[in-house]
Order: sequence, then C-alpha cells, then structure tokens
Amino acid sequence: MDNKKLGDLGEDIAVKYLESKGYKIINRNYRSQVGEIDIIAFNKFDLVFIEVKTRSSINYGYAYEAVDQMKQEKIINTALYYIQKERVQRFQPRFDIIEVYTKDGKINHIINAFS
Repeated sequence: MDNKKLGDLGEDIAVKYLESKGYKIINRNYRSQVGEIDIIAFNKFDLVFIEVKTRSSINYGYAYEAVDQMKQEKIINTALYYIQKERVQRFQPRFDIIEVYTKDGKINHIINAFS
C-alpha cells in the first residue's frame, strides 16, 4: 500500500474513532496557504486540531515522532488562520495527535500533544 492510501486509511479510522467518542467532525484535510490540518473537530467546548500519523506497525518507531517542532508550528499557524477566518475564537483550541497502526489494529490518541 502506498503512503497516500495508508494515510487516507488512517484518517478514516481516526474519524470513526473520534465519532465513537462523541466528537463532531467539522473538516477533513483542511488546506490554506499556511498549511494543512488532517481533522478539525468539536469536543464539548474544545475546537480540536488533529494530526493523524499512520504506520503499518511500530517496528520503525512511534508515529508521533514524525510531528516535530517544525510540523507543530505549521499546524498551530494553520489553526490560527482557521480560527480567524471562521470566526471561532470563542472555542478553546487543542492540538491532538492520533497514531494508527494498521497491522496491530491499534489507535493511540494523544490529547493536548502540543500547544
């Protein structure tokens, strides 16, 4: 499976997982001139910006390790752009990472992964 298909599969799995936990999905693959965010969702009073990292297995390290400082800054700047454009300043932003390991069937949701 190529990386694009693996990533899409991981995002589909993450969306189903989030919906089962009561999240309301607002946007998928949000793109702006600033960057991209995989999933934007509401969870009670939080506006959650979620980076999904999918791996077939943990053999080559944890998926969250791919979300380095530079990637975090890009996600934060994209989220700030989204908040301003969509006028949703009244909601508390939160940044999560969801790791999906397809061979193991495991999902790891890291809440407040960075700020």
